[in-house]
Amino acid sequence: MVLVNGARQSGKSTLLRQTARADAAEWRDLDVPVIRQAALADPAGFVDYPDMMVIDEIQRVPELLLPIKVQVDNDGRPGRYLLSGSARVLGLRALPDTLPGRMETIELWPFSQGEIDEAPDGFIDAIFAHGPDLRHASEVSRAEYADRIVRGGFPEAIARSSPRRRERFHDSYLADLVARDVMQLSDIERTVQMRALIRLLAARSGQLLVASSVGDEAGISQATALRYISLLEEVFLIKRIPAWSRNISTRVGRTPKVAFVDSGIAANLLGADARSLIRPGGPFGPLLEGFVVMELARQATWSQTRAELFHYRTKDQVEVDAVLESRQGRAVGIEVKAASTVGQEDFRGLHHLAQRLGDDFVAGLVLYTGQQTLSFGPRLRAMPVSALWEVPPPA
Repeated sequence: MVLVNGARQSGKSTLLRQTARADAAEWRDLDVPVIRQAALADPAGFVDYPDMMVIDEIQRVPELLLPIKVQVDNDGRPGRYLLSGSARVLGLRALPDTLPGRMETIELWPFSQGEIDEAPDGFIDAIFAHGPDLRHASEVSRAEYADRIVRGGFPEAIARSSPRRRERFHDSYLADLVARDVMQLSDIERTVQMRALIRLLAARSGQLLVASSVGDEAGISQATALRYISLLEEVFLIKRIPAWSRNISTRVGRTPKVAFVDSGIAANLLGADARSLIRPGGPFGPLLEGFVVMELARQATWSQTRAELFHYRTKDQVEVDAVLESRQGRAVGIEVKAASTVGQEDFRGLHHLAQRLGDDFVAGLVLYTGQQTLSFGPRLRAMPVSALWEVPPPA
């Protein structure tokens, strides 16, 4: 069976309908109350179908997963069940222990900038292939970067040309997410504090996530904050970026960073439009970092180079915003700067990482809002942010 997992409104149902139409599949939408009640009343009978069945929003009735397992064990034809979920189904408490391994999962994110522009989105493969020899020139201005951050990547938001209508979409999206998905996954005792926590996390997009600190500000305990944060990650609102270390066992205990999956949602929560974002004192820097991190996260799901995404921070507070590490241990360090100029001091963390990695250090990049690629020493480059979606993959 195949599971298409991802945020609400990211295009899962559209993708499933195209597939179902081609194969004349049976369609079951668990957001429809009567269909959901039928599934709860007779899970085994609900999934007993000889041909392809599409079940949309499977997390609403996780009781179906065990009968599906029985069906798959009895009839192993591939592709009998095509599922979608707006929560991380593999993390559901009701998931049968024996189901993983019988299911291939595809994560569908809001559109990347390359998908929006019909551009190549080949940065990760290109930087690992070419290293510091990679070059890119850009015509994207700071104002356009701000526009892209505020717009985000949800298809419905992109289709709305009016900023006010886009704000309404972001408002209703978040309200529905909390009221439907988050409340379904767990009993939330304090919805006011949950909403306060979400706003606090938006203000920290691209920054370190200290649960005790955000919990105190939201008026909840550290344990409750951690539980709420896990729920928000399960419904694809945020993503935690783990700390990098060569010692895998030490990564778990280190502080992660947090990024909003969609920069438009984060900007809307902060009340930032494209103009206010780039004014002095605006949240352009943190939101740009979260925006870059999530473009990397999206691209890592389809790049030929199997790279994992981390951040780097030492006890002496030497930092690198993002580290891409391949399965072979080769790594690219990335700093994000909202400025259109770059200085030698912006490479401090990358110098430190290069010394630690030695020959495994592929390149260190400062992605900035300027327009040229500039050399700052061996394997160190300043490069426009737009390289993320405008650079083609290697031939």
